[in-house]
Amino acid sequence: MLNDPRSHGLWEMTAPPAPDTVAFSGKAEADVVIVGGGYTGFSAALHLAERGTRVVLLEGAEIGYGGSGRNVGLVNAGMWVMPDELPGVLGDVYGSRLLDVLGNAPRLVFDLVEKHGIDCEINPAGTLHCAVGQSGLDELKQRAEQWSRRGAPVRLLDAAETATKVGTDAYAGALLDMRAGTIQPLAYARGLARAAIAAGAQVFTGSPVTGAERNGTRWAVKTARGTVMADWVIVATNAYTVSPWNVVRTELVHLPYFNFATVPLSAEMQARILPERQGAWDTKEVLSSFRFDKRGRLVFGSVGALRGTGLGIHKAWARRSLRKLFPGIGDVAFEAEWYGKIGMTADNLPRFHRLADNVVGFSGYNGRGIAPGTVFGRTLAELVSGRIAEADLPLPVTDPQAQSFRSAREGYYELGAQVAHFAGARF
Repeated sequence: MLNDPRSHGLWEMTAPPAPDTVAFSGKAEADVVIVGGGYTGFSAALHLAERGTRVVLLEGAEIGYGGSGRNVGLVNAGMWVMPDELPGVLGDVYGSRLLDVLGNAPRLVFDLVEKHGIDCEINPAGTLHCAVGQSGLDELKQRAEQWSRRGAPVRLLDAAETATKVGTDAYAGALLDMRAGTIQPLAYARGLARAAIAAGAQVFTGSPVTGAERNGTRWAVKTARGTVMADWVIVATNAYTVSPWNVVRTELVHLPYFNFATVPLSAEMQARILPERQGAWDTKEVLSSFRFDKRGRLVFGSVGALRGTGLGIHKAWARRSLRKLFPGIGDVAFEAEWYGKIGMTADNLPRFHRLADNVVGFSGYNGRGIAPGTVFGRTLAELVSGRIAEADLPLPVTDPQAQSFRSAREGYYELGAQVAHFAGARF
């Protein structure tokens, strides 16, 4: 996007076209202005427009420009935090609500895809969280026990069954989660946008918000070429937040993440690697993820940015890692490469903010934006339309809290990933 082949890579190459949009200009009236054209923004727009609410959505660049168009495409349930830990962090009420909402969030994604006929390579075959060594297996045993106790359809696989499902004997086991699956992420974002427009939402791209002022009981949300008046503002920009709500950005540490997509693999390798087509990732701190697209390309990714010295280091690591995991793959060529940034909070949990009167938003998806973004968009629609109150939300209202040494930590993560990958998978 924006003439950058490393912004969205394979997803931009293979997604259906985005709906036609233009930049906003002039003046408009709405009940709700939504800032940000990703999963949260378009889910909110769709659910509001379906109820007859007047919605204007303003996207600063293009539909799915942020994390919604760059991620791996794993539709996961829950967050990184262990299920049993949530009540201790959020309290019993919010902890239980968040577990329920996020545990069921992939179902909403799959239902919306079916309802609106979104062409996004949907595959609800589950995901595999793969254990590296005994410590990784111990972690997955805890996750399996805690989710199973709550009735989730998860199962801990031993090393032999994992090898069959993944196509490598590199892992000590895996957690199979049948709530989850994979999609083509940019195609899903564009499909949500198309559904929202069909329901009556007005969508404008190339329209970054430059300011917002309270005007009596309403908000005047401004772009370079116009103003939208509305009763409510939903801020749905997450890791790609800029002014006038840059305070959201200060509580997020950017973690870079890249992906390489191979050329379509041979029929033999496609039958051997992930034969049931689950999406997968491992338990390493500097984790790896892999999944297929519908054409048989293997999408392989990890922490890091494809710029400067990182481009060569990460590409060489990816080639070595693929050969080590799947010896029969050979020196496979890469067809696309891209990267983006994940917004990480201090405790790896999302946030709900009331940024001003009638200005609300969720942020901090910590690398799990597809299902949470979709369900939180619906939740915001329910809140601003009066169907639920703030007291009914799955998260408490909090003020953004800036993380200490944020810029230094972001530089450390980018450099640290290069160091890890320079030496990784050499033996």
